[in-house]
Amino acid sequence: MHTASTNICERMGRSQELSKSKHGTIIGCHLCNKSIHEICLLVNIPRSTVSGIITKWKPLGTTATQPPNGKPRKITELGQHMLKRSVQKSPTYCRPPNFVSSEGNF
Repeated sequence: MHTASTNICERMGRSQELSKSKHGTIIGCHLCNKSIHEICLLVNIPRSTVSGIITKWKPLGTTATQPPNGKPRKITELGQHMLKRSVQKSPTYCRPPNFVSSEGNF
């Protein structure tokens, strides 16, 4: 029979965020020269999560989520799909009036 567990490794749906205090505990232990293995045993979090938090903290100095890089897209994927469908459905409607193709098909 399966019993309820508080270990984050043994539960389904591991995509939940860790609290800021857990992040602070991990970074504090790292600054006290504890190994990743010791930290994951202490905090009861997977080794990959602990190492991910530490590698994120080293260059940035923070574990907060950063904004995405680059300029946002002007057209969404849904809009792009709709535009592509309308062009395929009636290509003559979307073509400029004086357009001449290099192949001479238009």
